[in-house]
Amino acid sequence: MEIHRFERLWLGLSILLVVALIGTVAYGAVAEGVKMVDDSGGTVQPGELSDHPEFSDPGVRQVGENEYEVWVVPRQFFFDPGTSQPIRVPAGSTVTFHVTSGDVVHGFEVANTNINTMVIPGQIATVTAEFDDPAEYGLVCHEYCGSGHHSMEGKLEVVPQSQFNATEAGA
Repeated sequence: MEIHRFERLWLGLSILLVVALIGTVAYGAVAEGVKMVDDSGGTVQPGELSDHPEFSDPGVRQVGENEYEVWVVPRQFFFDPGTSQPIRVPAGSTVTFHVTSGDVVHGFEVANTNINTMVIPGQIATVTAEFDDPAEYGLVCHEYCGSGHHSMEGKLEVVPQSQFNATEAGA
């Protein structure tokens, strides 16, 4: 049986395409540190967020020198904090976001950064990033969460350290 040369060419290109696809997925998973949402951040009962020591009063907390934790609760159709008042962190800091939902599946993305996670009720998604320079970032829900999903947005402000300290001292 003889295989026509164009059939061999297309067969070879198809195999090359499959190998390239597997290679890009493997590279993204291993080299870039892409990982699935899991329960490594812990779990919480979605209906009991008001009793949780951190999620009952979500916000920014300093945990070390230039280290902050931000506790965020996305709800239909806002981020708490983030929508009515921006999340404010100082420039030159390392920030760990702890995010969970009390109602439905949401997304938590800080635009123009590598912060992007799915927020599942009952699971605490934990993402860490460094913010070196003052800037303003948008918060976006990228998982369809209901009829008001299109308007679910918020803001993260990275402010100079001196401005952050003055703001916190006045609070």
